[in-house]
Amino acid sequence: MAKNPYEALGVSRSASEAEIRSAYRKLAKRYHPDMNPGDKVAEERFKEASAAHALLSDPEKRARFDRGEIDASGQEQGFAGFGDRGQGGAYHGANPFAQNGFGSEDFSDIFSELFGRSRTGGEARRVRGQDQSYRLRLDFLDAVRGTAQRLTMPDGRSLEVKVPPGIEDGQTMRLKGQGGPGFNGGPSGDALIEIQVAPHPLFRREGRDIHIEVPVTLAEAVLGGKITVPTPSGPVSVNVPRHSGSGTRLRLRGKGVPAHGNKGAGDQYVTLKLVAGPVDETLEEALRDWAQRHPSFDPRRELAD
Repeated sequence: MAKNPYEALGVSRSASEAEIRSAYRKLAKRYHPDMNPGDKVAEERFKEASAAHALLSDPEKRARFDRGEIDASGQEQGFAGFGDRGQGGAYHGANPFAQNGFGSEDFSDIFSELFGRSRTGGEARRVRGQDQSYRLRLDFLDAVRGTAQRLTMPDGRSLEVKVPPGIEDGQTMRLKGQGGPGFNGGPSGDALIEIQVAPHPLFRREGRDIHIEVPVTLAEAVLGGKITVPTPSGPVSVNVPRHSGSGTRLRLRGKGVPAHGNKGAGDQYVTLKLVAGPVDETLEEALRDWAQRHPSFDPRRELAD
């Protein structure tokens, strides 16, 4: 089924002839098969745009479509076979540029813009190639530390992408001259690489800082001591202060996203999570004794205010 012509051109039903013409010219230049060799999607979009323009540029056909008398392909609605169908599919197989409002002269304009020649001849104009978009999925730590990845391009080329440290999810890298080829000696377009960063089971990132929650025992929290904490650059030894509680946050300077260019290194924040562990009679007795000696202590007092 042919696509709704207004949707195919991206215009409203109230669009003027000039707006329809302008929308079609943009799509024709973007999706013309000679600009996108071998691209079936672009070829289909070009056909859709051409068919849509052929219908909407003809005032009579447009009016009949708006009234529901013909469909998007120009065929009669309802009982096909009754009445004159000559108008219904007139543009099928015909030159889509030769309809009202976009004749052969305008068709030449399209090609002059595509390939850099004026209708009256003259010297060819160099045309820059199109930008091409890709997605690159990275592990969390590769995005933090930086990495080099290889992409295989549609034309078979293998392209090395050097990802700087600290690149963020959704960020786009622009690789100059690695897009579509230019025309008439024009420069190539660029490759636009959209980065997608996978989440990490331990680390969470905020800007250039890294956050992690680390479990500690009751003894480590109360008595203090050294624990080993993972960081993007490897494990480090961290001192847990005495009388730490669950939620205590420790700062490891320079252990976040590495410095790069004019951006300094981030920090890593370690949030302690108290884990009681196995409880025996000795611990129970010690806690019971502590509770009796501190009967007024209420950690939830602020919740009642």
